[in-house]
Amino acid sequence: MARYTGPSCRLCRRERLKLFLKGERCYSEKCAVDRREYPPGQHGQSRKRYSDYDVQLREKQKVKRIYGVMEQQFRGYFEEANRQKGITGENLLLILERRLDNMVYRMGFASSRNEARQLIRHNHFEVNGKRVNIPSYLMRAGDVIELKEKSRKIAKVQESLEGSSRRGVPRWLEVDKDNLKGKVVALPAREELTMPINEQIIVEFYSK
Repeated sequence: MARYTGPSCRLCRRERLKLFLKGERCYSEKCAVDRREYPPGQHGQSRKRYSDYDVQLREKQKVKRIYGVMEQQFRGYFEEANRQKGITGENLLLILERRLDNMVYRMGFASSRNEARQLIRHNHFEVNGKRVNIPSYLMRAGDVIELKEKSRKIAKVQESLEGSSRRGVPRWLEVDKDNLKGKVVALPAREELTMPINEQIIVEFYSK
């Protein structure tokens, strides 16, 4: 499957926003967005007028990069959100939030969604007592995520849990750090998703 293999900080600079793709580095003075507040490339510091299409494209790319989803899969999520009842944009964000890799990151077991995907693929987590190694697995309210017994001494997980107090755990999740498990208490409401995302622009982009 295709995936981005370039520098993560370049993606943040392109969107002029911290996407928190590098874990603790994003909170330090080494953050590339704080050091160079302009897009990468030869013309990054030049002024540019953005068309409506440019604005819509950048918003779509930003959300894709936040959740680590490629174009084909992202479009599939949009089509699924469009088929559901309710507001398409909000449905789209809820689907992305329900991904297992996002839940593992939100609970603090990984310092970034990319790290969460790696841990999941390596069979370190169980959902409701069953092994799940698919990062895109969609969680439901009441589901329980637990680190496998043999994986509980992984240094990265311990370091991430220690640093998770910096970003906090959303109120729709419960985390038992002593037993290394978490529960999806409820699915989040739109107002509880605090990243600066304008999902209506993405709907307009795909509706052309």
